[in-house]
Amino acid sequence: MTLPTTLDQWLAHCEQLHPKTIDMTLERVAALCQRLGLQFTVPVVAVAGTNGKGSSCAMLEAIALQAGYRVGLYIKPHLVHFNERCRINGEMASDALLLEHFQAVEAARQGITLTWFEYTTLVIMRALSQAPLDLVILEVGMGGRLDAVNAVDSDVALITSIALDHTEFLGDNREAIGREKAGIMRAGRPVVVSDPQPPASLQARATELGADLRQLGVDFNFQGDKQQWGWRGRSTRFNGLAYPALRGANQLLNAAGVLAVFEALRDRLPVNAQAVRNGLAMVELPGRFQIVPGQPTLVLDVAHNPQSVAALALNLDQMGFYPATHAVFGAMRDKDLATLLPHLAPLVDHWHLTDLPTPRAARAQELAALVQAAAGGRTVTIHTHASPDAALKAAAASADPADRIVVFGSFFTVGGVLKDGLPRLAARHLG
Repeated sequence: MTLPTTLDQWLAHCEQLHPKTIDMTLERVAALCQRLGLQFTVPVVAVAGTNGKGSSCAMLEAIALQAGYRVGLYIKPHLVHFNERCRINGEMASDALLLEHFQAVEAARQGITLTWFEYTTLVIMRALSQAPLDLVILEVGMGGRLDAVNAVDSDVALITSIALDHTEFLGDNREAIGREKAGIMRAGRPVVVSDPQPPASLQARATELGADLRQLGVDFNFQGDKQQWGWRGRSTRFNGLAYPALRGANQLLNAAGVLAVFEALRDRLPVNAQAVRNGLAMVELPGRFQIVPGQPTLVLDVAHNPQSVAALALNLDQMGFYPATHAVFGAMRDKDLATLLPHLAPLVDHWHLTDLPTPRAARAQELAALVQAAAGGRTVTIHTHASPDAALKAAAASADPADRIVVFGSFFTVGGVLKDGLPRLAARHLG
């Protein structure tokens, strides 16, 4: 076989290798880690959960960079470019860097079939293991116990909020999902839980393993007013903190968990209050309640399950008055659409529903019936489009300058409007 020579060719090659998109097992990845000699000599933080993983990873990275450390980050999924998944010192990895690791995984995997996710995870973890770093942050995929990232033993585990998502693989209740997420715990090592109401299965597993459980409200906490906030851990305090640059009421929960991770690592990677302040002030993560100034105002959010859409609705409600709200929405068919849409339906006047470029996605026409049901008796307009870009253009064309447009749902939806760069809207009345 002639080996691929470009990143796009390698990604296409990975898609052809396994009959399933998702194959919940660790054995193949663990075997490849051994063959590759893949190991980390610096602290590794594994981050699992349903919502808040990406934000927590971004804050961990930003604070560590501000403290002067060299940081590697595996974060997913990407919005536009695959390279977004692998960050070294705050920058996306280049194609050239990644290509050598694709070649190494290909040479090692003979006789082993990998899914696209497993293959690319091994590529990125190998790239990070060979980079000169002080800290590695690995975002776990949808699960924990059987996720490819869990082939690596982390020094600290962080578990963010637990909600119902991917129920066909993880279970149909929070306790079952918590057991899957708890799979990233390690005996005798710290595990931080930033969910304010964690499933009991997390504590049960930590006790069974003898892990060092650190829970929000027990081992660490936070308080604040409109101007600033403070954090208290087992033996550390941070006062006079500015709110994270990532918007939304839920970000303080994420930030509190992040500071508990740094407390657990303080003997190896101490951070001071100034690094915390600067990191939280400078953190960026596209597509997480991202507000793009313009006329109309544009909000981008990858919320795609009931809990995250409820948080989006709360955040939108706190933005102030807008004459009308236009929504651009596309989502996977396997999401709990009938439950998540009613959270946002009272706030939306005009819906622009979009097809997405993946077989898993619900068609715009399917979404239309669900949106109509969620609207109840309210009068709303519903339009369907072939792509997120077309949906946003139509929304912008019909909106008044004082309105707002919310693009939410799948990463494909938000990524689809970002593929040519950050949209800057100018309503039709402005010329």
